[in-house]
Amino acid sequence: VQLQASGGGLVQTGGSLRLSCVVSGHTFSSYAMGWFRQAPGKQREFVAAITWSSGSPFYAPSDSVKGRFSISRENAKNTVFLQMNSLKPEDTAVYYCAALLMAVPDTITWNPERWHYWGQGTLVTVSS
Repeated sequence: VQLQASGGGLVQTGGSLRLSCVVSGHTFSSYAMGWFRQAPGKQREFVAAITWSSGSPFYAPSDSVKGRFSISRENAKNTVFLQMNSLKPEDTAVYYCAALLMAVPDTITWNPERWHYWGQGTLVTVSS
């Protein structure tokens, strides 16, 4: 499985960005696709995920992205999107897309160490 992330950049506080992750190299029905982020000096953290088959979304359990970020997929293009609105300086991080082969359908883990495939990161910088 190969993952190619794009869409990062520099944006002002309150602005929006849409990240894309193109997936290739495998069939996807048992997979979930996720976005993680890692800010300087911090651990990689789960942001959102979506299952290929049912399209069930999952978001970080904290309120860090609630109501501002939205994950979606376009199966025909093998692409997963992360729409980020009302961006804040604390959203500044390298964002990574990842793929998880789900052991149980529609069940994911927030632990990045358990995700199976990773794309390169795309940097999102939010200026104050």
